[in-house]
Amino acid sequence: MNSTEDSLTTASARADGEAGGEAGAGTGREAILRAARRAFTLRPYAEVTMRGIAADAGVSPSLIVKRFGSKEALFNTVADFRAAADELFAAAPPALGRHLVLTMVALRDRFRGDPLLRVVFSLGIEDERTLLRARFREQVTDRLAADLTGPDAQLRAELIAGQLLGLGATLSLHRPDGAGSHAGAERLADLYAPGLQRLIDGP
Repeated sequence: MNSTEDSLTTASARADGEAGGEAGAGTGREAILRAARRAFTLRPYAEVTMRGIAADAGVSPSLIVKRFGSKEALFNTVADFRAAADELFAAAPPALGRHLVLTMVALRDRFRGDPLLRVVFSLGIEDERTLLRARFREQVTDRLAADLTGPDAQLRAELIAGQLLGLGATLSLHRPDGAGSHAGAERLADLYAPGLQRLIDGP
């Protein structure tokens, strides 16, 4: 891995709340999921342990087993983008560009991490990366393409998804002192949403 990729991976992990002290900030399902996202992003599946996730989340391993059942079930939950997609696409096409930006920022704040970037930065074995990308394509890109009208709907959906990933990566890379960290969600939407909206509207 080159230095740029390493920096991006580190930024992604920080976007999911890697900053010191966060692990004990909360307990329960969301704390477990945040810890699992970090673990599965930074390490191959075989190296991730329930005990390690539990320690990061500030809970007992038995609680993870109670909530999720197994490491495989936990991974499958982390590899599911439907909940984020439900919120991202909950607007009519004429207002979707701005809604996408505002919702991305809100989701990052709520979950202390980016809801989409793990599809890019996962370091798992090929089967795991393939699963994440297939889920992302089905649950995000293809779903968006089905809602678009006009020519090149699939291509436009892929470009929109890429721009959303780019927004998340940019905000992560320049945390905590970048201009994006200090700009409000509305200002980010003012600058970023018009390009998204052009792709949504089509030719």
